[in-house]
Amino acid sequence: MNEKGGDKAGPSGKDYKDFLQFLLQLKDEADSKTPLTMIHVRALLMDMVVGGSDTTSNSTEFAMAEIMNNPEVMKRAQQELDEVVGRGNIVEESHIHKLPYLYAVMKETLRLHPALPLLIPHCPSKTCTVGGYTIPKGARVFINVWAIHRDPSVWENPLEFNPERFLNGKWDYSGSDFNYFPFGSGRRICAGIAMAERMFMYSLATLLHSFDWKFPESKKLDLTEKFGIVLKLKTPLVAIPTPRLSDPTLYE
Repeated sequence: MNEKGGDKAGPSGKDYKDFLQFLLQLKDEADSKTPLTMIHVRALLMDMVVGGSDTTSNSTEFAMAEIMNNPEVMKRAQQELDEVVGRGNIVEESHIHKLPYLYAVMKETLRLHPALPLLIPHCPSKTCTVGGYTIPKGARVFINVWAIHRDPSVWENPLEFNPERFLNGKWDYSGSDFNYFPFGSGRRICAGIAMAERMFMYSLATLLHSFDWKFPESKKLDLTEKFGIVLKLKTPLVAIPTPRLSDPTLYE
C-alpha cells in the first residue's frame, strides 16, 4: 500500500491491488450466498504459507542435510548439474526436467522426511469400514505416511538415504500406490504438487550447482526431526558455501 493505505502504484503509474487487498475487498463486497469473513481470509493465508512455502523450505533443508551427510550423493548430483547446466551458466527452470538423479534425491527426501507426516486430516461423511475397522461418521482420521514410508516390509534399508531406489521410475506422486504417497491420494491429493516440485527442484539445483557445501568444524549434523503439522529439523542446518562456478559475475 501507499502512504495513505491505498492501492500500490504499478510501473505504468496506475494503481493495482495485491492478493491480500483483493481478499479484503471480496470480504467487504461478499453477499449472503457466498460469505467471506475475516476467519476465511486468515485461514486461506495460513494455508498458503504452511502448505505453499513452509513445506518446501523444510523439505529443501532436509535434502541439503542428507546430501551433505552423504558426500557421494552430492558428488553425483553436482556431476549431473555440470553436464546439464555447465559451470559457466546458472540453473534455469528449463534444466529441471533433465535432472533425473536430482529428482530421485527429491523423492527420497519426501520418502524419509515427508513434509506433512500425518498428511491432512480426513473426516468421513458417513460411517464406513476400512481394513476391517469401523470409522464412524465425523471422526478425525490421520494417515501416518511417515511410518508407511519407513515400512521395512516394503523398503529395503528404510532408514538409509538412498536416491537410487527411485531411479527405476516405479514411484510417482499420483497416490495410486499406498506405499509412497507424500502428497496424499484421491480427490484430496495436494493441489500444489506441480508448484512444490518446481520450487524444490529449482532451489536445490541452484544451491548444489552454485556452491560446494561443508559443515562448520564446531558443528555436527543433527537429523533429529521435530514433529508437528509440518515436519522440521529440530536443529536448523548450518552450512558453509564455497562458490564453484567459473564466472564470478554469475553471483551478482
